[in-house]
Amino acid sequence: MARESQGNIVNDNDEVSVREIIVKIIDWWRYLLSKWLIILACGALGGALGFTYAYFKKPVYTATTTFVLEDQKSTGLGSLAGLASIAGVDIGGAGGGLFQGENILSLYKSRAMLQKTLLTPIEINGKKLLLIDLYIDINKLREKWKAKPELVNLEFSSNEGIQSKRLVNSLRIQDSILGVVVTDINRSYLQVTKPDKKLSTIEVDVKATDEAFAKKLNDELVKNVNQFYLNTKTKKTLQNVNILQHKTDSVRAVMNGAIYSAAAVADATPNLNPTRQVQRIAPVQRSQFSAETNKAILSSLVQNLEMSKLSLMKEMPLLEIIDRPIYPLSVEKTSKFYGVIMGGFILGFLAILFFSIKRYLEIVIKD
Repeated sequence: MARESQGNIVNDNDEVSVREIIVKIIDWWRYLLSKWLIILACGALGGALGFTYAYFKKPVYTATTTFVLEDQKSTGLGSLAGLASIAGVDIGGAGGGLFQGENILSLYKSRAMLQKTLLTPIEINGKKLLLIDLYIDINKLREKWKAKPELVNLEFSSNEGIQSKRLVNSLRIQDSILGVVVTDINRSYLQVTKPDKKLSTIEVDVKATDEAFAKKLNDELVKNVNQFYLNTKTKKTLQNVNILQHKTDSVRAVMNGAIYSAAAVADATPNLNPTRQVQRIAPVQRSQFSAETNKAILSSLVQNLEMSKLSLMKEMPLLEIIDRPIYPLSVEKTSKFYGVIMGGFILGFLAILFFSIKRYLEIVIKD
């Protein structure tokens, strides 16, 4: 009997607890309903703000370039490299390069590449200007600089031109402005990704409110970075090729000169006195010896030159553009209907949250 009574008490307590929760929920709901006019006004205000935001927000254009990068490491040249090293010639070969793996992604974010791109001359509607000037125009920076005399008449050009025409102070101001612009582009405009880690494709996205700026920045940046990457990857081997080519051309010229010299000596003594053979034989043999010696040297140089060219071909990474940005660019616009719904929902929810917290504090203080 005692156990049954205790069970009934527990059930009664449970029923009371559930009843109290329901009563509190209903009371809370009635309280919020009493504020429906204010909540509705907040929702309407939020909808108006959302509509205004969507109306004045500029569309964002996206320029995308997709390319494939396959860095083929030099293989199969070990024996040829060994033979060349014996001859004292370095034809390059396998080994760590300056850029490995995905390091090209960091190149797109580097200040050097972005600064070079921003100082690239372009043509917009028949007018020639720099990319940095277009950036300044679309962001209306000239208007913000009116209060700063040192920035009002600031003009950008190549570093060489500035060093010859501008003072050090002007260079400092330009570098400062370029640093700020590069940081802003990295943060708000540029995105470089590798969509699939298993593939070698790289995607470069430039987003801007100006369609021409987005496309031009994307085109020039991809061209500058990819060219710099290719030149740097093959720089050492290319230097070796140029040196070997110069030496080969020099030895060939000397050999040809010796051959022509032997023939010229024979032509100069057509009716030579038999007792004066020294006038023909000595110069001819000297020229023939020089030609044979240079022929042997030329043979070795040509062999090393061809191996060096083969190494250069092996080290040249495969970099092929798959997709380029074309007009019209893809555009993102904020829907006015979406702005109204989201604005109304957010401000209405904040109003409900405000009254709920206020009601809760009133109950706590009262208790």
